[in-house]
Amino acid sequence: MDLIPGLPNEITLECLIRLPVDQFSKAASVCKKWNGEITSPEFHRRRKFSGLTRPVLVMVQSMVATVKKPEGDTALFSTQVYRISVCDPGNGSWYDLPPIPELIDGLPRFCRIVGVGSDLVVIGGCDPVTWRVMDCVFIYNFISGSWRRGADMPGQQRSFFGCGSDSDRMIVVAGGHDDEKNALISALSYDVVKDEWVTLPDMVMERDECKVVYHKGQFHVISGYPTWAQGHFENDAEVFDTATWQWRLEDDFLSVINTSPQSCIEGDDGRLYMCRGGDVAVKEDPTWRKLAELPAGITSVAYLTACQGKLILVGRGPFDEVYSSYALDLDVESDGKVKIWTKVETPNEYSGHVQYGCCLEI
Repeated sequence: MDLIPGLPNEITLECLIRLPVDQFSKAASVCKKWNGEITSPEFHRRRKFSGLTRPVLVMVQSMVATVKKPEGDTALFSTQVYRISVCDPGNGSWYDLPPIPELIDGLPRFCRIVGVGSDLVVIGGCDPVTWRVMDCVFIYNFISGSWRRGADMPGQQRSFFGCGSDSDRMIVVAGGHDDEKNALISALSYDVVKDEWVTLPDMVMERDECKVVYHKGQFHVISGYPTWAQGHFENDAEVFDTATWQWRLEDDFLSVINTSPQSCIEGDDGRLYMCRGGDVAVKEDPTWRKLAELPAGITSVAYLTACQGKLILVGRGPFDEVYSSYALDLDVESDGKVKIWTKVETPNEYSGHVQYGCCLEI
């Protein structure tokens, strides 16, 4: 059956992939055949290969309230209600994703989000009312503009785990801790297309609050700490080798000790970047090099990502209630000059605390 009668399907698909992103849900409702093509992973791969995708930043972010002081001034502060916010760097727009229909009490606290193709996957977290640890998986498709339920994360209760994807179809969940605060050595993989979980071999060591990054074609589980260390972060990493189905330990991966790995990300250029102390560093194997200082006045970094040749940072000062966003251009090396952060204009309602974030190309 032709997608459009009398027109070759190849030409029709070339037309469909060029629709604006906000029109895909309407196009998908035309007929079952169009819906099947538009919502398929292959449709996203075709758009990406044709250079038609664009990045969006997605964050688990707290709501921000505005109050008036007695003298008439207004003040901003973050509340403890979280939602999923989206920033489109291309046009500077910000918006909220629709709430997950099944979660009437709101987004799970400390859930993890990860981008896979045109899907945003929300995994685990704690019930915002009862604080019960959740194993549920919810998937938002940016093309259809709708949520669907994924297979629950199997195994024991798991909180504060690392989570990363290959941006195509696979997710790895590693470490974290159980309901008795024991750090976990186990790891899982999730195939978003098949909606299937697979238990991976145990890692070499327990890793609570680790970071999972897909780097150089392999999943890296970076840092974290064992039960006995309680917050003292390691500086090593484990790399999963799909050929041998085993983990490989890489000592001194971060070159610093007792530093949270949560800001460690892979840039568009394939290099790793990370906030360390008052600086942002870049990994130039096997060493790390200082790239730039943090933006002036920023002492706490909530989120770091790479997008269109830039680093995007969300952070705040020691006495600030709200968070600010900054961009650092990576396209041109500094040639000995100090790299300068540019402040990104952010609507007040999107200046709340960022608990977790990721970047997708849609």
